Amino acid sequence: MKKANKNTIAQKDAFKVGDVFVKYNAQKDFTTLDAWKKARLVKLFFYKEVIPHLPAEEKFNLNLQIRKAGVSGTANISEGYGRYHYQEGIPFYRISRGSIYELKDNLISCYDFDYISKEVFEKGISLIEDAKITLNGYIKFVISQININNFNPIPL
Repeated sequence: MKKANKNTIAQKDAFKVGDVFVKYNAQKDFTTLDAWKKARLVKLFFYKEVIPHLPAEEKFNLNLQIRKAGVSGTANISEGYGRYHYQEGIPFYRISRGSIYELKDNLISCYDFDYISKEVFEKGISLIEDAKITLNGYIKFVISQININNFNPIPL
């Protein structure tokens, strides 16, 4: 990122971090990330197609675990994105990945206990695998950005 003279960037469109002005882009935030979008699809799948089929006795067990992991998958991507430097976001993206893996185990349990059909199970596995691959790619990209130079704010 180039250093800019204070007089060359309108103050309403930029903010100063250290010696560098960072231009704000209101069209880009965590909701534009493919990794977040795919984690959201996984969360919605569980809320709409798995949780309604769980028996009442799972209300405080599997149901609660699925809800927490589903929300964690997207929430940690958004929190990591909100950190200013790439390095600070990586632990949150890894937590999100762990939550997605946890959802895979929960899906397997739901199938093993005959709470869901084979079709629902296969759809869930496909969504989870797609989300994992995309999130792993994003983590790899973020790590690569750390090596470019010492000043690595997340593009706004």
